[in-house]
Amino acid sequence: MTTKGRAVVVGSGITGVAVRKHLEELGYAVDVIDDSAGPVPAAEVEEILTGAQLLYPSAGVMPTHPAWAAAQRHDIPIVGELDLAQQVSDLPIVAVTASNGKTTITTLVDSMLRASGLKSVAAGNIGYPLIEAVKTDAAIVVAEVSSFQLHACRSFRPPVALWANASPNHLDWHGTFDDYVAAKARIWTNQTSDDYAIANIADPVVMKLASETRGQLVTFGPGGDFRQEDGALVMSSAGIPSRRVIGVDDLPRSLPHDIDNALAALATAHCAGADLEASAQALRDFGGLPHRVELVGEAGGVRWFNDSKATTPESVVAALSGFDSVVLIAGGRNKGVDLSILGRAADRVRAVVAIGEAVAEIDAAFSPGTAVAKAESMDDAVTRAACLARSGDVVILSPGCASYDWYGSYVERGADFTRAVHEVLARTPASEKGPDGAS
Repeated sequence: MTTKGRAVVVGSGITGVAVRKHLEELGYAVDVIDDSAGPVPAAEVEEILTGAQLLYPSAGVMPTHPAWAAAQRHDIPIVGELDLAQQVSDLPIVAVTASNGKTTITTLVDSMLRASGLKSVAAGNIGYPLIEAVKTDAAIVVAEVSSFQLHACRSFRPPVALWANASPNHLDWHGTFDDYVAAKARIWTNQTSDDYAIANIADPVVMKLASETRGQLVTFGPGGDFRQEDGALVMSSAGIPSRRVIGVDDLPRSLPHDIDNALAALATAHCAGADLEASAQALRDFGGLPHRVELVGEAGGVRWFNDSKATTPESVVAALSGFDSVVLIAGGRNKGVDLSILGRAADRVRAVVAIGEAVAEIDAAFSPGTAVAKAESMDDAVTRAACLARSGDVVILSPGCASYDWYGSYVERGADFTRAVHEVLARTPASEKGPDGAS
């Protein structure tokens, strides 16, 4: 018998299904609004919500969805995944958010905690529903949290919370950069002096909001508590000598964004109870994640990288900063951001292949100083890039845009790019392939 009334869940993805199950276990009768086959009419949404006691909007449900307005009109509490998870369990949640790099940082923090002997689990926006993770026998949860999830949170209070960087993203969802930043800042809103707020000292947007947090502020980056110094990553604080954690040469890869991610993870894991030596070993063992500056082939002195996860122009610029001569494949569906930012990397981009809906914007970002070719498919893009590349170049798919014009996800896009590269390299004479015969 229903004891708590009726709840409405908007969305039937992995997390939506998990939340529905949880609410039913609590005694709610649950109705689901599913727009996957087309938007549910506003009048029908209004009818479904009438008399409900709770609304759960899945993370991707935009604030313009009629369910938000209907809930407000009927004074129905809106509960997001972050608040719901913390109501379920007092398991400590380490929260990680960023415009770029949050999945990598979340994975690293989880690895550092486990290397330190703590039973940790990574969850949230990384793919494992947080509402399920907090019900496990883990000792601590490392949650990747998105601006969508934070937009809906009201009471969420993580004892350790990292905001690694801020750049325009998802403006098609939030409307303005200020609204996007306000959502991100909610990661620290409910913290107290017993909690830790970790911030990127080199990011003025993040640091402005960090100055308002009540948590204990820990910084990373140049001049921060965790920083690069004399060829090593070190930990330091006022009045305490620097402690060397790991040499930069000991990292599997040390591109500029790799250093930033490593420092962010070290600071966050340390505040969550990780041992520094164990954390250093986790960094040594980290092989990187798919679709994030992932080497997928080499031939004729040209290396090919899949960076399909780069869906903002800032993430593209960060990826390119580690290379000297690049043939860039970029484009897709713009998320309402200014793609002219890509021009900041023009000095290291020798040629561009533009793809997807944003072809004109990619062209404008680099023209007239950089040659831009336009491709009609991924196979076309890879073939054109192969013709443009010279020995010593890097060819990288780093789109700066979402994938939804041509693909269902960045994973699908990256896999198609990798397939196309392998097919092109399979036609390359063996004498021109890399030392391992990579294709």
